[in-house]
Amino acid sequence: MCLAIPSKIVKIENGMGTIDVDGVQRKCSLLLVEDASVGEYVIVHAGFALHRIDEEVAMDSLKLLKEAAAFSERQED
Repeated sequence: MCLAIPSKIVKIENGMGTIDVDGVQRKCSLLLVEDASVGEYVIVHAGFALHRIDEEVAMDSLKLLKEAAAFSERQED
């Protein structure tokens, strides 16, 4: 299963963005998101930002992903 993760754009350089998810930063292509800007949230999958997402929706999605990860860890114990 693959997940698309809500990520905040913290830097843009030459069509590539530096994105942040809970303090972890990675690079991704912004070629599929027209006029992306620093501070926006995007859905990222396989190294590409696919589209913009509202900050509130991004936070809700990240919270749900963290809860699912915590549940999964409890099940493994």
